[in-house]
Amino acid sequence: MDGFVGRDRELQLLGGMLDRVRRGGRAGRPGRALLMRGRRRVGKSRLVEEFVERAEVPYLFFTASAQPSVAADLALFVEEAAASTLPDAQLLREQQPQTWDAALSLLAAALPADRPSVVVLDEMPYLIAGDPGFEGTLQKIFDRELSRRPVLLICVGSDLAMMEALNGYGRPFHQRATEMVIPPLSPADVRDMLDLSAADAFDAYLVSGGLPLILDEWPTGVPVHDYLADAVRDPTSALLVSGERALAAEFPPQSQAGLVLRAIGSGERTFSLISRAAGDLPQASLNRALRLLTQKRAVEVTVPLSTRPSRETRYAVADPYLRFWLSFLGPHLSEIERGRGDLTLARILRSWTSWRGRAIEPVVREALRRLPDEYLPAEAATVGGYWTRTNDPEIDIVGADREPVARRITFVGSIKWQEGRPFDAHDLGRLLLHRSQLPGADESVPTLAVARSGTAVDGLHVLSPEDLLNAYRN
Repeated sequence: MDGFVGRDRELQLLGGMLDRVRRGGRAGRPGRALLMRGRRRVGKSRLVEEFVERAEVPYLFFTASAQPSVAADLALFVEEAAASTLPDAQLLREQQPQTWDAALSLLAAALPADRPSVVVLDEMPYLIAGDPGFEGTLQKIFDRELSRRPVLLICVGSDLAMMEALNGYGRPFHQRATEMVIPPLSPADVRDMLDLSAADAFDAYLVSGGLPLILDEWPTGVPVHDYLADAVRDPTSALLVSGERALAAEFPPQSQAGLVLRAIGSGERTFSLISRAAGDLPQASLNRALRLLTQKRAVEVTVPLSTRPSRETRYAVADPYLRFWLSFLGPHLSEIERGRGDLTLARILRSWTSWRGRAIEPVVREALRRLPDEYLPAEAATVGGYWTRTNDPEIDIVGADREPVARRITFVGSIKWQEGRPFDAHDLGRLLLHRSQLPGADESVPTLAVARSGTAVDGLHVLSPEDLLNAYRN
């Protein structure tokens, strides 16, 4: 696939920040800082590369790595700086700084004073892990020197919790930087990239998670089953290797967090079942692992949405791609590597309908949160689901005025996501029965359906895959 697709909003925001640098600032401080975070392989680096190429200003793009020493990181930084397009970049090579304080001071001297420039520090968490003092040093140099230059400093990282904390109270960079979160490409972006129908675009999103590296390998117009038939037979495909690399970087297979994440990815959703699938971990160990996974935004924690408090907590893998990878690919990499990807594909096809029916639910709820009010039966500040310990009832969609305990239920709904299976009178009857069992809901609460194949019920408020794509586009 040629060209750069999507990210119009992010490029516009980056361009706006560079314009503010260009216009200057109060008290002679035109410099700006940006903390950019997003999941691994979501396209952060590619986005910033596209931005600096379009901006046509001098720039330095440095990508850190897990080097064994501060000296090794510094040597790579000096090498990249000397090869950059900054007008006085040779200063760093000539003086060979031995500390980050000296290197960043020389960087400030190498920046142009009469026009804007961009400095990118990619994978910044590696720099902080290698040198705990780096964060304070960068703040000092930014305050004293970089902020006085017309430069946009972009710090990029995949450790979501660490990058979010950098701008927090008590940290050196507190209130000095703007924050930007880079999400995966949306289902609407996937449709634009692959030229698929709305329903097929959602299928492609559930498999790829909107990761550009996977979508770049996905042939235009090819539906999910045809793509999988090739991808799962290729041990080097982005579909297979992206998950392995992302998890290895943060959650090694034998770590407790890694074991728990894989247990959740296998389909377990409750505390007791996760513990059993992870090897009967002690309660305290499981709590620590779940806390780490939620802090790193790898796992989402949800509770039933109603007017009554509930302790029926459920856990799910947050990233759509990792949900697919952990369910179907990760546990069977060995058979793929020995040339039996056909077994993996057969397993996916057998479970596809039931797995997709569950996996699409958070994607639909997110679309509903984005829809304008006129598309929904009643205004809702939040959208969730409802269930009991026995899953009777289990309601796919609940709109309410607040969470986790609502004052008012605004609508309830059901999702039917099967080909050739419209939402029918039986489905409506079941939804009405479940509505009567939902705390805070009565006959006055409106209903809606989200159906891949339309409805056979007259007068029912139904949202189609096209409606949901428009929500992501808006």
